[in-house]
Amino acid sequence: MDSINDLHNLLLVITIVVTIFVLGLLIYVAWRFGEKRNPVPTQTTHNTLIEVIWTVLPVIILVVVAVPSFKQLYMNDVIPKADLTVKAIGHQWYWSYEYPDNGNFSFDSNMIPTDELKPGQIRLLATDTAVVVPVNATVRVLVTAADVLHAWAVPAFGVKIDAVPGRLNETWFKATREGTYYGQCSELCGANHGFMPIRVEVVSKSKFKAWVAKQRRAQAPADAGKSLARLNQTTR
Repeated sequence: MDSINDLHNLLLVITIVVTIFVLGLLIYVAWRFGEKRNPVPTQTTHNTLIEVIWTVLPVIILVVVAVPSFKQLYMNDVIPKADLTVKAIGHQWYWSYEYPDNGNFSFDSNMIPTDELKPGQIRLLATDTAVVVPVNATVRVLVTAADVLHAWAVPAFGVKIDAVPGRLNETWFKATREGTYYGQCSELCGANHGFMPIRVEVVSKSKFKAWVAKQRRAQAPADAGKSLARLNQTTR
């Protein structure tokens, strides 16, 4: 997101400079070559120097824009070496998450209804569980869907990627500040499209380790129960 913001600021400066320059030319031409000051129209048909300038200058501007643009595209497309992998699966209408690098535990994340919100929780964005990641860690996010098209998007991270059934897309982010970050499904996925938010908690590495241990302990009985059920079916 820092890189996207820098590119935006560069483009904004170029746009403002070009706009002011063109506006200045228009005002000068309207003043200098008005009928009162120029009663006899000039017969000039071309000017080699001006034509070279208005050809070369835009090319230079495009090159200046192209370099950081290609850099940004590369950063978006190439996943750096990740410290953590999280898998996000879109459902109608909630998200489920898996942590394959940390015991492969999983959980669902549902929006908290308006009438159940507690003080401090944000309407339409608060969820009963959250994606938890350590600060200053490169997080690779694998994204897919179980039913229809969804999109996993967190604006603060500059991340937005489609969740497609039967396909695994990937993106990444690196949060440099602890805190809570929100996102939403950004692909029209049905009647409750606007009710499947994303909540990401960025915590210290020690808190993340403690959270992972807690999740693994909580899921262990459930995994044991599933294994026992499969064993019973096999013996039958």
